Amino acid sequence: MSLSRIAPTRRLMAAAGAAVMILGLAACGGGDKTAAGGAPTELTFSILSAEGQASAGPLWQPLLDDMSKAVGVPVKPYFGSNYTVLVEAMRGNHTQVGWFSAKPEVEAIDRAKAEVIARTVNREGLDSYQSTLIVKKGSGITLDKVLACGKQYNFGIGDAQSTSGTLAPLTFLFNPRGVVPSQCFKTVRSANHQANAFGVATGVIDVATSNSVNTLFMRKENPQLAAQIEDIWTSPPIPESGIVVREDLDPALKEKIRSFLLTYGQGEGAEAERQRKILADLEYSRFAAADDSYLDPIREMIADQKLGEARAKGDTAGAAAAERELQRLRSLREVRP
Repeated sequence: MSLSRIAPTRRLMAAAGAAVMILGLAACGGGDKTAAGGAPTELTFSILSAEGQASAGPLWQPLLDDMSKAVGVPVKPYFGSNYTVLVEAMRGNHTQVGWFSAKPEVEAIDRAKAEVIARTVNREGLDSYQSTLIVKKGSGITLDKVLACGKQYNFGIGDAQSTSGTLAPLTFLFNPRGVVPSQCFKTVRSANHQANAFGVATGVIDVATSNSVNTLFMRKENPQLAAQIEDIWTSPPIPESGIVVREDLDPALKEKIRSFLLTYGQGEGAEAERQRKILADLEYSRFAAADDSYLDPIREMIADQKLGEARAKGDTAGAAAAERELQRLRSLREVRP
């Protein structure tokens, strides 16, 4: 989660709207063009941009131009206004490469035959961020006191769809301990990270969810406010965005793309400096090697959601399946450094 977003994610459009846009892409000539030998002679790279090509195009085009030269075939951008469209575009082979944030990246893997080839590293050198629980410094509130419940604290949580503000603390902290925030705290109010941090610093709320990116932002923009807050819990790393390709893409071309990304902006000299400037405009410092396993924290949150939904519906079989998947992912997390 970069300090400034290139293209903010909007609410997903209806499936019908996605289908219309995919048909439009096909009608405009989208999709790979394949030579007689089977390797495509053109690639389409999908990019989320709620504002369209006018805003994102100048940022991404220099990178795509360099990729075209490196891999030996033209790489053209496709700008979609939401991830439903982009996942469907890759599923229909209208796009072969794409930039996805972590949760839609999982959807692209599961539904569109996508394969992770790299993950992004932000300008601060981080390829992940963490959900946090914050309290006012000197308040004496500890994690053990929070988990004891007793309805003595006012609690600030994030939006229901916020990964770090809601999904991560539920998955990694509250749900495994059987803690239900509405039953645990005196009051529960939903707000964004900035509002929750201000509420904790001013004593309006006692404890709240936040994330490491918001902490970094506060230290830069409002150090006096940041100095009044401390973390009492941090989640496992939540992965940043990544680059995926269709798994059935020509293997030689796939490796050229991977090599291009992993070496881009590295080394010394004028060319490396030019590439680093392009990355910096995208709020990145480099691309790092990755495979699908780096998205396991997202899969854990998805499994946790499915478990809760199945239990709410009385779906015994669905709950058992979700529980097995959740335990499998938790065991993987426990053995990883």
